[in-house]
Amino acid sequence: MYPPIEPYDHGMLDVGDGNRVHWETCGNPDGKPALVVHGGPGSGCTPGHRRAFDPRRYRVVLLDQRGCGRSVPHAGDPATDMGGNTTEHLIADMERLREHLGIERWLLHGGSWGSTLILAYAQRHPHRVSEIVIASVTTTRRSEIDWLYRGVGRFYPEAWERFRDGVPPAERDGDLVAAYARLVTHPDAAVRERATRDWLAWEDAVISAEPNAHTGAYGDRPPLARLAFVRICTHYFSHGAWLEDGALLRDAGRLAGIPGFLVHGRLDMGGPPQTAWELARAWPDAELVIVEDSGHTGSDAVRAHIGAALDRFAAR
Repeated sequence: MYPPIEPYDHGMLDVGDGNRVHWETCGNPDGKPALVVHGGPGSGCTPGHRRAFDPRRYRVVLLDQRGCGRSVPHAGDPATDMGGNTTEHLIADMERLREHLGIERWLLHGGSWGSTLILAYAQRHPHRVSEIVIASVTTTRRSEIDWLYRGVGRFYPEAWERFRDGVPPAERDGDLVAAYARLVTHPDAAVRERATRDWLAWEDAVISAEPNAHTGAYGDRPPLARLAFVRICTHYFSHGAWLEDGALLRDAGRLAGIPGFLVHGRLDMGGPPQTAWELARAWPDAELVIVEDSGHTGSDAVRAHIGAALDRFAAR
């Protein structure tokens, strides 16, 4: 991790549908362009995202995706319409920002949900991507969603039972993600708050056994960020991110010629290494490193691998 750094430019980009997304740039204005694609979906960027890059060699761009971070309208406002917030919209926003900043090609870096969005964007616009660095690989297949919100419950039965019991009895054997999506848009604020709390408690439970996890990583967010995160997650995951199931792995050949570095924690309970392994086998120019002592939240070793990859790609 490089020392903290402040942006030298920032703005709000009008992307249509009444949305304006927040962006910032830091590092060297003449450096290698790189875009941070944050996770969640709905987490927003943080100052820590700037620190993975050598500020002398990179022009680092941070973007808060629709509805979260400093973008507006914010999904923490129950009145915000989510109809204009889909994977297709986010891909288009990334392209509009690239054009706005006058960037020809950029490196993409992110993890978790960010990896899904990176892969979707890069397969659509491969000629705009110079390299890719991904941690905690996901493709948001239905099987991955089902594992995270049902399958992994066999390791945390007490916490999963509480999560399941947060929805009405008639919906407990069905699609829990869709049920929570309805609860967090309920007209009663108390219902929304309870569903938000229950969802975040489950997210915290899934990472609780990781060697480097800290208590409340999800649940300790500010109130508006909490609701925005859960609204956006349930909105995306209940729709399979509007992606044909398995398409990102099926079409990984479109990434041929783009150097990639993938790092994944062996102990990632929410997203086991299988997806990262499948992606590395389907993408001819990707290198995969599995870190034995890490889970979804990363570790010093994961950060070291990411830093080394970014330093290596800075010279290209």
